[in-house]
Amino acid sequence: MTRGRLFSILGLGLTLMFIAPHAVTAGTSEQALAESSDAEFEIDYERYTLDNGLQVILHRDPTAPLVAVNIWYHVGSGDEVPGMSGFAHLFEHMMFQGAKHIGEDVHFDTLREIGGTGVNGTTNSDRTNYFEVVPSHEIETALWLESDRMGYLLALLNEASLKNQIDVVRNERRQRYDNVPYGLERFAVAAALYPEGHPYRYLTIGRHEDLENASVDDVSEFFQKWYVPSNATLVLAGDFEIDEAKALVDKWFGSFPKLPKPAHVAVPAPELSQNVRTELHDSFARLGRMHFVWHSPASLAEGDLELDVAAAALGSGGWGRLTKRLVDVEKLAQSVWVFQSGSGFSGTFDVIVTLSPGQPDAEAQRAQVTTAIQEEIDKLVAEGPTAVELARHVISVESGFVWGLEDLGGRANQLQWFNHYTGEPGYAQTYVERIRGVTPAAVKAAAAKWLTKPRAEIITIPVESAPKGAKQ
Repeated sequence: MTRGRLFSILGLGLTLMFIAPHAVTAGTSEQALAESSDAEFEIDYERYTLDNGLQVILHRDPTAPLVAVNIWYHVGSGDEVPGMSGFAHLFEHMMFQGAKHIGEDVHFDTLREIGGTGVNGTTNSDRTNYFEVVPSHEIETALWLESDRMGYLLALLNEASLKNQIDVVRNERRQRYDNVPYGLERFAVAAALYPEGHPYRYLTIGRHEDLENASVDDVSEFFQKWYVPSNATLVLAGDFEIDEAKALVDKWFGSFPKLPKPAHVAVPAPELSQNVRTELHDSFARLGRMHFVWHSPASLAEGDLELDVAAAALGSGGWGRLTKRLVDVEKLAQSVWVFQSGSGFSGTFDVIVTLSPGQPDAEAQRAQVTTAIQEEIDKLVAEGPTAVELARHVISVESGFVWGLEDLGGRANQLQWFNHYTGEPGYAQTYVERIRGVTPAAVKAAAAKWLTKPRAEIITIPVESAPKGAKQ
């Protein structure tokens, strides 16, 4: 990407950010959208593939002497099989333990010593990624580190190192899920939506019993299947010469053998035949909560962007229909959160309402909230969003997208995201054009298709006692 093009995009971001979405009226919305319609969102890149199958994407921007190194392994919790839940996330931890040439438990220290920042990894249902930003003259060090753990991680894998990281992951589950308010809600959602054996039934964090039973052989087999060059994409974004970067990539990754790319089994979302209601009695929660979930489209599939608009119309802070009704007017809720979340196989549309305290009849309060949710969804299905609601959403999404491209790490990850879900790293312009092209009629149609189907209802009821029974 040239400096001029990037700065023009950021200038648009400043324009959009100064137009607060909640302050948009019909007139200002038309003006703002018209002013943004000619902006270009292209990110210059070159994509090629090594003989061993490793996909490489290069984006040169010499503005600052930095390089973002971002690698995606196309494996997530959705690729796990029953009895091996949590393995993808476990490997995210294992990858920072060290490999044959770098040594044990010095990955973070090595990057810190060369001035690396933003060092981390994440796992979701579809992929596991690792990323950092380093001074441009240290690009080879970063590539060496990534190469070492791609090719030689198993050299340091043993019972002690595996048990250490299993304990870390299990403790993470206790801290983030088992022993916090509403922590078990996500497990209940997955159990209600997906049958046994469906890859989305098992959360990324995994089950305690599966992690406890993981052996060195199990983990080695998982690594040898999924952590191969043909199942990975490396993105470099920043200050480098293209030919020099290619030479370094070939030096550190080109000698790895070509191994079969593992198959991903696409499993469609099952249909619910009727509403499924689950009650959770939560000793950590102090307020009741209601979580309604519908099956919805996969990421960037037809209806995904349209349901984003529906979610904004219902739940945006300050102007969302459910937010105004339940929080501001009827005082039945402390907060409302609505979102469309598309993944590789399918998605979910979630409405989460945290109830206000002090209501004399909790059951009647829940019934009133249920009625409000249904009425507002029925209205959206019948009428669609208003032009102002649509414009507010477009302005918010475009400005957020622009600011996400401001730093090299964000640009590298966006190239990865588009590449993974569309096969086109340069999908940015199409993505923005699709957002701008959403119409009230299309939102109405998507809501009618997806939000009139049976749903899962997870009702959290606080236990009026001190927290007890913490998971071990």
